[in-house]
Amino acid sequence: MNLIQYLDEKSARRVGVVKDGQIFRLKSVATTYALAQKALKDGKSLASLAGALAGSKGESLAAVLKDKRALVPLDHPDPAHCIVTGTGLTHLGSASARDSMHKKLDAGEESLTDSLKMFKMGLEGGKPAKGAAGVQPEWFYKGDGRWLVAPGAPLPKPSFALDGGEEPEVAGLYLIDGKGRPVRVGFALGNEYSDHVTERQNYLFLARSKLRHSSIGPEMITGALPNHVEGKSRIIRKGKVIWEKPFLTGEGNMSHTLANLEYHHFKYEPFRKPGDVHVHYFGTATLSIADGIATEDGDIFEIEAPAFGAPLRNPLKVMKPDHKPGAVKAL
Repeated sequence: MNLIQYLDEKSARRVGVVKDGQIFRLKSVATTYALAQKALKDGKSLASLAGALAGSKGESLAAVLKDKRALVPLDHPDPAHCIVTGTGLTHLGSASARDSMHKKLDAGEESLTDSLKMFKMGLEGGKPAKGAAGVQPEWFYKGDGRWLVAPGAPLPKPSFALDGGEEPEVAGLYLIDGKGRPVRVGFALGNEYSDHVTERQNYLFLARSKLRHSSIGPEMITGALPNHVEGKSRIIRKGKVIWEKPFLTGEGNMSHTLANLEYHHFKYEPFRKPGDVHVHYFGTATLSIADGIATEDGDIFEIEAPAFGAPLRNPLKVMKPDHKPGAVKAL
């Protein structure tokens, strides 16, 4: 089942089931967060409860997207209680990239970069037996709920940024229940937008390169993530596609299980605060910068995969300086 959060024509928040290009508004709940809380309270699955609450009269999904009324598919009433994080070096990539990677791995441990060492660790220990903990992945923090932009909204490129590049990914969406247990609400397409030029200067700049806005949606799927997800990532400039490439995700295309990635995120007790929302990106192997693309102001990122319904589109917006050296004063 696919769900969407959006604003109706009177700018009131709504949540609905998406089917055949129509949105069927849910009764008695106005947000995915409220729906998830009710599902926990009633002891029902999210999909079964949403199906029971869905009205019979649909409204146009295309109109909602055209009017930029779609919202991120899960958020928190207080954005400070939404934690946005991610993990990398988790995907196997294309067959040619995989062959190239294995040749490098065979060259000997002493010649491996830290990134290749971590990738090798994932290959060897990222898919443990059920109930066991495997090797931990790379991890990074991206911000709180204020750093998530809605589908169709601009992704800001800070004035100090050296790059603003897309990362087509799947994100897991979670709610922490009243007993401090993580509950997966669903999965959404995501653009884990980052600064790859800054990261390439020195790997220790990875943390800074990830402190950027990102976007998820517009639709969220409930239940399990398909083992194989194939989509397309493209960049549109002045109405023309200047770059396009397929991307693969799902456990069949990953060196880690989702359960292993989830365990290593939520093993930290502060990430299990009742009521909090988590958005966790699972990584990608497809980037336009790898093909020499330098993004520009006004470029549109478009990420699509059939299982997730409507594509995720966001324009790039170059920002003016809003903070100067020496601006911090003593109190």
